[in-house]
Amino acid sequence: MRGHLNRHLWMNDDMDTRDVLEALGVYNCSQGQFFRFLEVLTDPLTREAPDQCDLAERINHHLTADGFSLKEVGRVSGSPRFAVRSVTDGTTPADDDIGRALAAFNPTEIHARWQEALKRRFADPRAAITLARTILEDTCKWIIHEAGKEFKDEDDLPALYQSLAKILKLAPDDHTEQVFKQILGSCQSIVESLGAIRNKLGDAHSQGPKRAKPQTRHAELAVNLAGTMATFLIATSEARSAANVTAKGQLVG
Repeated sequence: MRGHLNRHLWMNDDMDTRDVLEALGVYNCSQGQFFRFLEVLTDPLTREAPDQCDLAERINHHLTADGFSLKEVGRVSGSPRFAVRSVTDGTTPADDDIGRALAAFNPTEIHARWQEALKRRFADPRAAITLARTILEDTCKWIIHEAGKEFKDEDDLPALYQSLAKILKLAPDDHTEQVFKQILGSCQSIVESLGAIRNKLGDAHSQGPKRAKPQTRHAELAVNLAGTMATFLIATSEARSAANVTAKGQLVG
């Protein structure tokens, strides 16, 4: 194809832009292939940084009409690397709901980490996975502290969750309905898995030459699970606190 284009586009000048796009199959390829084509056009290996940004801006003038845009998702040797993303920045209604819940509970630390995790899902999956675990660890520690209980500095995420499960009565054995036993057992498995995936794929430890490289979808899964579990724990804690206040009021009355 390179030789064909060289002969007809530059040497003989008998091909126009439409002919080139047809020869490349752009008009008949899938949306995914076309998006990949745009990403390659703006790749650091294809052109220099100033031209990258200029081309991405001109392409986005047309892409945004369909709800997409080329967005910077990382850097290679200081040059931006672009990928086609939804104009909503890849966020979902669930992201917003989780964000509001975490902001109301702890805006300065937990919510700040949540916002950073959302940004890094695409740009830095390893960091996003590490942040996912940290979000859940922080949530457990804050709720345990607010309940007037203690935890050890060396407690890892599974240990923190076990302590919190006792406080909030979330252990499977605390319930008689089998369906609740299964759901709460799955919650415990999610927490343990988040700890494991952070150790395997996060950026908290040396990766080594043979360590698997996480993809965006892995980071999205970890961050979304952590956010969902954190909001569930916060809501359960608030419900338990409200129930205790009501019970004390009835006793006083």
